[in-house]
Amino acid sequence: MSIFDLFKKIETETSSVGGPPQWLIVGLGNPGDKYANTRHNAGYRMVEAIADKYHAAWNKRQFQSICAFADCDGVRCLLMKPETFMNLSGQAVRDAMHFYRIPPEQVLVMFDDINLDVGGIRIRKRGSDGGQKGMQNIIYLTAVDTFPRIRIGIGQKPHKDYPLADWVLSQFSKEEQDVLLETANTVCQAVPMILQGKIELAMSRFNTGKSKPKPSDSPQTNE
Repeated sequence: MSIFDLFKKIETETSSVGGPPQWLIVGLGNPGDKYANTRHNAGYRMVEAIADKYHAAWNKRQFQSICAFADCDGVRCLLMKPETFMNLSGQAVRDAMHFYRIPPEQVLVMFDDINLDVGGIRIRKRGSDGGQKGMQNIIYLTAVDTFPRIRIGIGQKPHKDYPLADWVLSQFSKEEQDVLLETANTVCQAVPMILQGKIELAMSRFNTGKSKPKPSDSPQTNE
């Protein structure tokens, strides 16, 4: 490829959405087929649904992530699936933020939450990591907690002696997958509101109840 072809390729990648992204939309999970249908990959599933809605192609690898550019109802976005494994997700998010100079308030992070029923949704403007290792690493490496986020319910483990790591890395049942399809549809309705600065409206319209009390070993797996 000549230097002219390279410049044309770069121009094509960015011009299709009108230049550099204004927002990052990050779905947390673990890479590889081994983890494809696990509870811990709920964030991946949601960002994939957004890519499908806006016909975005996962054709770029950057920031230790699989990436796709999307024009989300007029807002330029970079969709990201970090490949760092969950507990190092902050590396990918931090690098993309710095490269595009995007403030944390314009980085939407989606991740699994064991304290919500399967398919439940909690949208928040900011807050603590809630014991979720990926979010914990993002907050640690960026030193801020002002990321808007969508927490996706994956259900609590069946009983208190069930190993938490085994639970979050377990597969969703067929019935649970059907529920998550509806959740993905809801997330695709909520995201444009968030991007347009209407997060309070999205919270009031789509949040599905309060989180349940955490089990004593609630911090999630390092996987």
